[in-house]
Amino acid sequence: MDLEVARAYCKKSLVGAIAQLQGSVELTQLETLADLITRTMTGQWRYFHTPEHIFEVGGSVDAVEVLAALFHDLVYVQVDQDINFNISRYIAPFIKEVKGQLGILQAGELPVDPIFEIVMAVFGFAPAQVLSPFNGQNEFLSAIVAAKALEAFLLPSFIGQIAACIEATIPFRPLSPEGFSPSEELYQRLEKANHQFKFSWSQAQTIEVVKRSVRLANRDVENFAFPNSGDFLDNTWNLMPETNHELSNADSYTVQGYRRSLLKMEAFMNFLKPERVFKQFKGEPDEFTYRQLVLKTRKNLEVARLYLRVKLIAIAILEAVSYSLGRSVPLTTLMGELPRSEINTPTLEQFLIDMPIANPPETPLEREVLELLSKGRNQESVYDLKNSPIATTIIKSIGFGSVGHLNQQAKAFFSGTISAEAFLKECNADAIGRIMCAMEKLFESRAAKLKELRKKLKESCVSPLG
Repeated sequence: MDLEVARAYCKKSLVGAIAQLQGSVELTQLETLADLITRTMTGQWRYFHTPEHIFEVGGSVDAVEVLAALFHDLVYVQVDQDINFNISRYIAPFIKEVKGQLGILQAGELPVDPIFEIVMAVFGFAPAQVLSPFNGQNEFLSAIVAAKALEAFLLPSFIGQIAACIEATIPFRPLSPEGFSPSEELYQRLEKANHQFKFSWSQAQTIEVVKRSVRLANRDVENFAFPNSGDFLDNTWNLMPETNHELSNADSYTVQGYRRSLLKMEAFMNFLKPERVFKQFKGEPDEFTYRQLVLKTRKNLEVARLYLRVKLIAIAILEAVSYSLGRSVPLTTLMGELPRSEINTPTLEQFLIDMPIANPPETPLEREVLELLSKGRNQESVYDLKNSPIATTIIKSIGFGSVGHLNQQAKAFFSGTISAEAFLKECNADAIGRIMCAMEKLFESRAAKLKELRKKLKESCVSPLG
């Protein structure tokens, strides 16, 4: 989305939502705030957590949800590698950094600020608490920005509701030791905050605040339950360069850099439990809808796990082969550059002879993964092919029954337990032969281009040395 378009839409959302909550609307201030939000969300490393994402998460019906969504991803330290300078002024009075670790100031160091105290109460945080990127740090800091940026426009009770929605977007949390869900714990904290800050919510209103937070949090992760696994993988591929910045250099990231990105994503997919993705609280969503969300998530995770296991085998083959050239070889050296409309350069896929299927897929899952590998995900990626020619060749040669063993051997190679040559010997010889033959032809095509250029220079009497 174009920055100007995003800014205009953000301003319209701010104006409409604040007016809906009977807040005072100051257009000049909201223009500044819209610019702050959109510039942060279009940072250098933002591929998934973008303006489009916050507009989708907020929806267009509920004002609190709209406002919470606009702010919920403003701070994302792992992605941005820092806190955007323009939003740090909202956070600096309350937060300190010690040796790269963020934490809340000691009680005696904190200013008297009821709005900040509301955010702390909603999150269940306390003075002197050390913040963790994996336990609400980004969401807490984003909620502080939201609260301080909006306090001039809205009543404290609405600030509390917005903070609750942002708190609910802390992802993938298990039940508490006492057996409470994250939403139930949020409800308990909101009941205390209601009395502490005199919000005057009835019990029904407090329940509705939590239900609203559940709706927003579930939209935040709705891609996990996409009906089409190709769409789910498209989002996964958009997430990878946010925390693996090497991938943003599409023509120069290394084989090992790509492999590290795949390993991180595979580890995350194996860790994630479908029941932890979506939230439910007192009938929001209803039982049937919630079960469908869990079932679709489980299916997408199964597809992603098998897909990534095969992709890791393929990158292991390329990495093992690359050792004959060096230890830090760009992937494009082996595969060719990504297709571009204005430039037509040879690619490995053009020279790769199709492999007959020796072991056909036996299950719907295997058939779906093979199609995703051969035909590709649904969308092009700015840093990667959407299809997987090497992985397709390997699967056609060995079948899915051997993926587990070969994936283990690939990881043994990555860790240095076995050599590159030993790993390649574990693979199907015909498949490896076809891949290496295609690579040789790719290099030969490059050599032919060099010879052609040298001949042209010689014929025009221009020295090759310039």
